[in-house]
Amino acid sequence: MVDVSIVMPCLNERESLAHCIANAQEALELLATHHGLVGEIVIADNGSTDGSQEIAAELGARVAPVSRRGYGAALRGGFEAARGRYLVMGDADGSYDFRDAVAMVAALAGGADICMGSRFKGGIAPGAMPWKNRYIGNPILTGVLNLFFRASVSDAHCGLRALTRRSFVRLQLCGDGMEFASEMVVKACLLGLKIAEVPATLSPDLRNRPPHLRPWRDGWRHLRFLLLMSPAWLFAAPAAVLGALGAFLMMGSLVAPLVGLPAAFFGAAWTILGGAMVTLAHQTFLFSLAAQHASIQAGIRPASAKYRRWSEAFTLERLLIGGALISGAGLLELASVTAFWSAHDFRPLPHVLPAVLGTTLLAVGFQTMMCGFFVWSMIDGRPQVQAQPAAEPAPVPAEAPSAASARRSA
Repeated sequence: MVDVSIVMPCLNERESLAHCIANAQEALELLATHHGLVGEIVIADNGSTDGSQEIAAELGARVAPVSRRGYGAALRGGFEAARGRYLVMGDADGSYDFRDAVAMVAALAGGADICMGSRFKGGIAPGAMPWKNRYIGNPILTGVLNLFFRASVSDAHCGLRALTRRSFVRLQLCGDGMEFASEMVVKACLLGLKIAEVPATLSPDLRNRPPHLRPWRDGWRHLRFLLLMSPAWLFAAPAAVLGALGAFLMMGSLVAPLVGLPAAFFGAAWTILGGAMVTLAHQTFLFSLAAQHASIQAGIRPASAKYRRWSEAFTLERLLIGGALISGAGLLELASVTAFWSAHDFRPLPHVLPAVLGTTLLAVGFQTMMCGFFVWSMIDGRPQVQAQPAAEPAPVPAEAPSAASARRSA
């Protein structure tokens, strides 16, 4: 029976692999001595051509071939092949000390679902991390993640971390690239998993070639993922700003003549801009609702009580009726503008606000109706107000007891 699986993604790591396996074996010995846990080392090989597979097998590690390329894909494949109930992940370049994972496994045994390593708490050796990663990329992305998802971690991109097998099954991770690191933390926060953090050290890697990480490309992929996973910040926040500014401009054009302000303050151009901003705000807010709805239906985030009330209140029929009423009000407003215009011999209108208000209401109502069809088409007309329960983890295959397990049972 295997308790702990240390999984390393590997792509042509012959220069550092032997060191990493030896270091991981030291960590497993500590786990056996202090916690009575039996472990294994899994090398998730991503298509190495330098003989890394043979090195791993000779040193007692188990090689799990992963055909799909990418950091996240390799780790997923390694986790799926692992036999342990506690899964540890760490790079095969010699930059991490797997003995730091002993405290991570202890945190999992104590009730945590995921345990993150923090290089900023454990120490970063000179030359181990480029300055732009240490002082720009990592702090910014970690700050954005904490702001969006309240993760409360100090190092969201540490490559040494651990999680339980049950958590891995629940997370349903799918990222292939470096954004896999953010995906794990984000989904854990959305599902309410318990996240712990322990110090981890970072040393210069042992390779004589550039790392697989591409800071600007991979940084953008992390940021893109964080935005896509947070509809409130990507859609709702800009919608609130646009709506407030647009309403201010339209109200200003209405109030300005009453208080004697010059026409230049809130003229025709500002009024038209205000109407456009309100229309954009409404459309962006609908995007937020649709994205939130889709993520809940996909099981990415749990359904809150507020979401259940929203699902029950905003049925397709109500959205269609509400949108039709709003558009109808806009058409009546435009009809009154046309009547006033014709009654005054089609002379220029004294103010564009009535026409802008009518077109804004018409657009907002039409958007509401189309949003109803769009949201309901995603669920085939059958509202589901809670995420599907996570599947139970598959039973771990039994294997012959090792010497450590024999000592434990003695």
